[in-house]
Amino acid sequence: MVSVFDLFKIGIGPSSSHTTGPMRAAAAFRGALLHHPRQDAVTRVRATLFGSLAWTGKGHASDKAVALGLAGWLPETVDPDAVGELITAIARTGRLVLEGERTVAFAPDTDIVFDLENTLPRHPNAMAFAALAGDEILLEETWYSIGGGFVVRDGEEVDVHSKAALMPRWRSANELLALCEVNSCSIAELVFADECALRPREEVEAGLDRLIAVMFESIERGMRATGKLPGSLGVQRRARVLLERLDRTRLDNKRAPHDVFEYVNVYAIAVNEENAAGGRIVTAPTNGAAGVVPAVMKYFRDHCPDGSAEGLRTFVLTAAAIGALCKTNASISGAEIGCQGEVGVACAMAAAGLTAALGGSDRQVENAAEIGIEHHLGMTCDPVGGLVQIPCIERNAFGAVKAINAASLALRGDGEHVVTLDEAIETMRQTGVDMQSKYKETSRGGLAVNVRNC
Repeated sequence: MVSVFDLFKIGIGPSSSHTTGPMRAAAAFRGALLHHPRQDAVTRVRATLFGSLAWTGKGHASDKAVALGLAGWLPETVDPDAVGELITAIARTGRLVLEGERTVAFAPDTDIVFDLENTLPRHPNAMAFAALAGDEILLEETWYSIGGGFVVRDGEEVDVHSKAALMPRWRSANELLALCEVNSCSIAELVFADECALRPREEVEAGLDRLIAVMFESIERGMRATGKLPGSLGVQRRARVLLERLDRTRLDNKRAPHDVFEYVNVYAIAVNEENAAGGRIVTAPTNGAAGVVPAVMKYFRDHCPDGSAEGLRTFVLTAAAIGALCKTNASISGAEIGCQGEVGVACAMAAAGLTAALGGSDRQVENAAEIGIEHHLGMTCDPVGGLVQIPCIERNAFGAVKAINAASLALRGDGEHVVTLDEAIETMRQTGVDMQSKYKETSRGGLAVNVRNC
């Protein structure tokens, strides 16, 4: 099992693989350095980014994330509004504070190297850290950012920070459904029981409510903000403008039958504009796909007659089970299998969560998730300029609407269908393996090379 609180992480934008992951890896290296027997001899720290991290690292703020991590910050603790000042201070002094008044040399412009020539074999998101005493390397570690903010140190098989170290309770949708049947419980109830085996019930419930609150907060902030998003593309925020136009139409009594989907578009776009601006969001399952689940949750709460706080918990627990299956048996990394593993998985998670929250059976939940995956198969990850803006922001809106449609189709059926969720996930994995690397978060193919700005 992958814990709900490992899959859904509170952090900052713009990318879980390229921002959250590197920051966590850099902070872990700093922790190892502080326990090194010769830590007092260290004079300089160096970081090297490989593969996809090198190709789109600037656009995804990977260099800033590494600097913040080495300075001791984590995605869940750093204030997004203070990031600029923190980075400026490190660049101005050319030093990292380790403990007390002890510092070591670290100039981000020269000590963070983007290696565009080499890709390490284990994963395209690789980074290496080194602590030096003069020319001597005292400590060196290689890390991989494997999607959704999960990080693995070279030589280890699971995320060393995971609270639930990928416990092999169930490893397929078929096993999950069988366990629910044997125990006469729903998927959400089974996941909740697993979480309560790891931590007190009150802590689980508070954690779920905190995740839900942060998701809704990211929507509200995104719907209030205006101006251009960071980066060279000059993309204007539009969630607030879209919302104002929708509300004006509603007040004029000119509502279209499909306007509920236009609100869902606004919710998803709002979250991903916040993410692109480096704001506080929840990986769901990644930053680039962080708008789908919150948008569908807000649709459930604000537009469905049965919307409730308990239903939102059921939504999150069910969605987490689907995300865990995708992560365990395929990937949620755009650099590994394309956007099908990000927005596609997010759509499946949201479809399953909504189906469960609306009272669907476990078989209908599995059907909804399969529909969400199946109709994203082959989706490439080709961010223009290496920024999580085009096509990422609009893709979240489409993923959210498709999730609602998937839930609707599943709820109108009886749970019987030809393609299973396990088969869809395996197909996604195989498709990702076959996909050319230039279409997997490298910005070397697709829209990234055909849009005139580039």
